[in-house]
This record gives sequence, structure tokens and C-alpha cells, in this order.
Amino acid sequence: MSDHYTLPDDLTWTETSPGNRRAVLSHRPEVMLVAFRFDEGAVGALHSHPHTQVSYVAEGAFDVTIDGVTTTLTAGSSFIVSPNLVHGVVARKDGLLIDTFTPRRDDFL
Repeated sequence: MSDHYTLPDDLTWTETSPGNRRAVLSHRPEVMLVAFRFDEGAVGALHSHPHTQVSYVAEGAFDVTIDGVTTTLTAGSSFIVSPNLVHGVVARKDGLLIDTFTPRRDDFL
């Protein structure tokens, strides 16, 4: 990863749970862009963190739960999570989420 560009061959995919993997696309201390690839049925467990998160559903369909409310989102949809709200996803079919975090998730580096 250079200071300005990330190419597909530069990505390192990390398995985060069965059927779920992530790759950090770009980052600076104040912001981070991350791809999450999910197999059908894979779960992004309910969790919270002090970062603001904005997510774009690039592929697939997901049941997204934020603060106890679940909504099904498909490709082209997006969602935002305020700091410390409990949230998670379940992939209804194979899918890809593109997540932005501010500030950067240092635990992903």
C-alpha cells in the first residue's frame, strides 16, 4: 500500500470469522476504507466500537441490525452507524460491504 494508492494485488485478506474476510483498502489516522467479503449465511456478529461507520452494499444482500432494528439491504444500499451503537450483519447471499471508519480502526492494522 502506497501513501496514495492501493492496487488489488496489494490487498491482504484476513479471515475474521467463518465465511467472512476483510481487506484494508486505504487508511490515514483520521479515516479508513475496508472491504468485507461474506459467504451466504456468514455473520458479522453484533458488536460496537467508538468509530463512526458508513457502509455501502457493493454486492449481495444483508440483514443489517443497528440498535436492535433489522433491515434487509441489497446492492446499492448503504447504512451509517453512530459511535458505540450495537450493530451486525448476516449475509442473505454472497456479498461485499465497503466500510469507512472514522477515525481509523487501528485494530485492523
